[in-house]
Amino acid sequence: MSATHTPHASSAKYAWAGGLRVFAAVMLGIAGLLAIFRGIMAIAEDDVFVRTPNYVFQFDLTGWGWVHLGLGIVAALVSFGLFTAAAWARYSGIAIAALVIIANFLSLPYYPWWSVIMIAMSGFIIWALCVDRGEDAGVGR
Repeated sequence: MSATHTPHASSAKYAWAGGLRVFAAVMLGIAGLLAIFRGIMAIAEDDVFVRTPNYVFQFDLTGWGWVHLGLGIVAALVSFGLFTAAAWARYSGIAIAALVIIANFLSLPYYPWWSVIMIAMSGFIIWALCVDRGEDAGVGR
């Protein structure tokens, strides 16, 4: 085999990264949908949430509901863009997942276990979107 056969090797080398993009799209869509539900619950002031009086970042539960609802809607929309392998969606997905991490950190006292789970899930989303280099990987060259 000649050296011109290397695009196939490059393609095989980075093929797993495309799977990570799909993983990130699915997980961002799920995280967005769950954030939408969490936002609706907080806006309705459901009794599911814990109230801690001595937290440094203390905000109104309804305000947090609107924050999570907005982030959830944007995350769900960006996840659809990730299925098309659009570069804007990849960068937006990283930014939205980072905002989800910050929002869940700040709302830890209201729903602690779920906040920790969402922080971890968003970390995996950021990792998957950073590993998938898309067209930059040299696939097919």
